[in-house]
Amino acid sequence: MRIASYPRSGGMRFNMTPMIDVVFLLIIFFLVTSTMAKQEEREEKLLPKAASGHKPGDEQRPALIINVRPNGQIVVTGEMLRPRELAERLRDANRRAGGNLEVRINADRRVSYDAVKPILLACVKADVWDFTFIVLPKQD
Repeated sequence: MRIASYPRSGGMRFNMTPMIDVVFLLIIFFLVTSTMAKQEEREEKLLPKAASGHKPGDEQRPALIINVRPNGQIVVTGEMLRPRELAERLRDANRRAGGNLEVRINADRRVSYDAVKPILLACVKADVWDFTFIVLPKQD
């Protein structure tokens, strides 16, 4: 039996186009997510202090951050919302998260409970039961 021999003319070539496409998609993804994270951090607030609490872990659970400005305005991802709109947004986000959404409330310490109460009611209406407040540790 004769084994066919092929001349080694050009060697093996790789098609780099799919890899370049994936790299560009990753770059765009990270640019968009970092921009959204910066929007959340851009809000200047005096956070409340708490004697107890825990740092969020490295869980891969979906989380939605709700900012409450000192004047009581509710802001989610840079968009100002009314309580009714917030309930709809929470319901949709919870449905997309498979009922496993975590809500983090980032409120200024000067905000009264009357400004936070609609957020808690919207969470209940949207069937979101895992909500926390973003606070600073209390210094002794």
